[in-house]
Amino acid sequence: MNPYILAVMLFGLGLGTTITFASSHWLLAWMGLEINTLAIIPLMAQHHHPRAVEATTKYFLTQATAAAMLLFASTTNAWLTGQWDIQQMTHPVPTTMITLALALKIGLAPMHSWLPEVLQGLDLTTGLILSTWQKLAPFALFLQLQPNNPTLLIILGVSSTLIGGWGGLNQTQLRKILAYSSIAHLGWMTLIVQFAPSLTLLTLLTYFVMTFSTFLVFKINKATNVNSLAISWTKTPIITSLTPLVLLSLGGLPPLTGFMPKWLILQELTKQDLPLLATVAALTALLSLYFYLRLSYAMALTMFPNNLAGTTPWRFHSPQLTLPLAISTSATILLLPLTPTILALLTP
Repeated sequence: MNPYILAVMLFGLGLGTTITFASSHWLLAWMGLEINTLAIIPLMAQHHHPRAVEATTKYFLTQATAAAMLLFASTTNAWLTGQWDIQQMTHPVPTTMITLALALKIGLAPMHSWLPEVLQGLDLTTGLILSTWQKLAPFALFLQLQPNNPTLLIILGVSSTLIGGWGGLNQTQLRKILAYSSIAHLGWMTLIVQFAPSLTLLTLLTYFVMTFSTFLVFKINKATNVNSLAISWTKTPIITSLTPLVLLSLGGLPPLTGFMPKWLILQELTKQDLPLLATVAALTALLSLYFYLRLSYAMALTMFPNNLAGTTPWRFHSPQLTLPLAISTSATILLLPLTPTILALLTP
């Protein structure tokens, strides 16, 4: 892609998200989401491959449906209550419709089925943008939708953590596994959004750091399925020895960073007299942990036959930047001791 066009598209991505962040009016928020969607579509379709075009078409249709639903719901709210203000949503019907539209936009279960298919058709860089940056604008609206429908949010959250864990169990494609991981993490964020919005923000940022590390590791190894991870030891031994820690951090095991948001969410759910919900959420995390362990096993404990094709890649110097990976990997593994500091920063 021409660098000028790429710069325009990335600027459009940033502009769309910023407009949604800064808006208190539903029409402006909708406009920001549309700019965001239209900016990423050329990035998704830049590789002239039928799979990429198919993924782009699926993504466009899904996002257009969600945007139309959001516009219809906000117009209905203006008709019923006479106002367009995001933070003044009082009528239950448009509030429920907007919640479902945002759930479709970010890929919450049961509106999740587009996300694994779309992510599978993209390269890892565009997939990283889709898994991280594209979640920011809808979550900014989610956080402003208070008071909301608590039962609906709990149903969306529990079903997402369950389907995100269950769907990843039998996958062999890494991008689909990362898509189901995204669905499961979004479920955790949705569970807690009505009780502690600051915890949702913390979980979202932690998820971004961990996903950034995981995508960059797979990108450096040029890995797209579980079997291709087995030759990574020959290519990048140090990264390969650290990657299981990154994956287990995504799974939420102590003493790694990923344990922090899950621990705080379970603690908050228990404080809200929802011990059964906390128990179900903790059990669904075990499903996700299983496929992260499977990836760790494939990467660190299996050796590909060291034939000539397997031993030569380490001789070539990789042109890819490793500083972003080093920073994000350190944050993914080592941030847990800073939990009190982070909580103090997030507490108003």
